[in-house]
Amino acid sequence: MIFRLLTIFPEFFRGPFEHGVVARAAQSSLLRIEIHNLRDWTYDFHQSVDDRPFGGGEGMVLKPQPVFEAVESIFPQRDPRKQRVVLLSAQGPLFNQRTARRLLEFEELLLICGRYEGVDERVSQHLADEEISIGDYVLSGGELAAAVVVDSVARLIPGVLGNPDSSIQESFSDLGQETGTSGILDCPHYTRPAVFRGWSVPEVLLGGNHAEIRKWRRQAALEKTRRLRPELLPNAPIGLEKIGLEKKG
Repeated sequence: MIFRLLTIFPEFFRGPFEHGVVARAAQSSLLRIEIHNLRDWTYDFHQSVDDRPFGGGEGMVLKPQPVFEAVESIFPQRDPRKQRVVLLSAQGPLFNQRTARRLLEFEELLLICGRYEGVDERVSQHLADEEISIGDYVLSGGELAAAVVVDSVARLIPGVLGNPDSSIQESFSDLGQETGTSGILDCPHYTRPAVFRGWSVPEVLLGGNHAEIRKWRRQAALEKTRRLRPELLPNAPIGLEKIGLEKKG
């Protein structure tokens, strides 16, 4: 899979993509990351990519011309079945694990990193296939959001994670139907020592009974979800009454 990032700060991505599973996957040719400098599609001396908003107001807005020309140059014969253009903005639908798995279906993903007060609306209306937001808050730019999207999608590519089950048995996964943990938080995890400062690992995890361990993990995951993210429970796939939990609302 190829990830393409359109940005005015190409050096931003040196850190996030030079470490961890994304870096190892790139070195193993499981994925490729291409950084495109938006200023390469400007023609004035100052390489201007922004201008004042029509109608007045604070801030500056990314101009449509360099964005359109950049995308059209990167994808001169764009195939919507294989290539996806995503605008990262605070106005888009919230990015989640299901979105990450959907984006995995494309061969190339081009992420437009917004800046300043925003991006000319014509980019959203006539160029991008969709908008995505990573949360209900405002960032200084889309670069950080792009790093999040790349990391989330990349780890779903077969071979990127050492254990392929890691992307199934985890928080928000929609593939955990067999264990009854689809769409909720991951279960608590423990490692050595078995007793730390008087706090003990749950006895069931030390007994070696894998059926009981699976049952405990499912119940613990639901309990943790109820405590930390109760809004996820209406989507839980199994009857909460079995473990004494009640749905909210």
